[in-house]
Amino acid sequence: MRVDVITLFPEMFSVVSELGVTGRAHQKGIWSLKTWNPRVFTEDVHHTVDDRPYGGGPGMVMLAEPLVKTLNAIRAEHTSLGLHHPLYLLSPVGQVFKQEQAQALSQTTGFILLCGRYEGIDQRFINHYVDGQISLGDFVLSGGEIAALAVLDSMVRLLPGVLNTLDSALQDSFHEAQSGLLDSPHYTRPEVFEGEPVPGVLLSGHHKNIAQWRREQSLRLTAQHRPDLIKSARNQGWLSKKDEQFLRELCVGNE
Repeated sequence: MRVDVITLFPEMFSVVSELGVTGRAHQKGIWSLKTWNPRVFTEDVHHTVDDRPYGGGPGMVMLAEPLVKTLNAIRAEHTSLGLHHPLYLLSPVGQVFKQEQAQALSQTTGFILLCGRYEGIDQRFINHYVDGQISLGDFVLSGGEIAALAVLDSMVRLLPGVLNTLDSALQDSFHEAQSGLLDSPHYTRPEVFEGEPVPGVLLSGHHKNIAQWRREQSLRLTAQHRPDLIKSARNQGWLSKKDEQFLRELCVGNE
């Protein structure tokens, strides 16, 4: 798995390449990351990568030419390695990123992420070179780097060998194996914290009862906080008759 990132702030990506589970996976060679700064591909003394927008207005717009040169350098390196990866732009225009997209990306050989800055990127570059756009949601960031970090973290942890156990990923909120629901609550030592004990079933050692409790808590949390996910799970056929019976007991209907 190889990921290339086009960014004006490559130092930000040490977060995923050097720290935590993603950093350890990077060190093991499970995935590789290469950052590309468009300023390197400029020829003026100021390494200009932006200019004023046509039509006026506040802010600056990223120039197409340095981005084209950057992408050409990436493509040339990819060609020598027998690779051809799609280019994704982090943008509010894009599809909202969800767990299924993270899973899909984790099953590829890699991709290129483009982190915009300023007021945006010359639309002609997007029209001619971008294969898809990704959004984290309906809010604005100073640039695409934080969004790219989130995409990378969510994707890398799904790669084989990154987490200590496969179950850690399978039990994640939103994962298909979890029926797209929120994860159940988790507890650890001490057994009693500020007067609140760990639920007794988790101390029972009865694995079937524990699994049932976790499933019910997952359904309860999702019904309370993300009822839209219950509806989606129904549409996908991911809820069992036992799940539906429990939801009826919670007074959660089909709407």
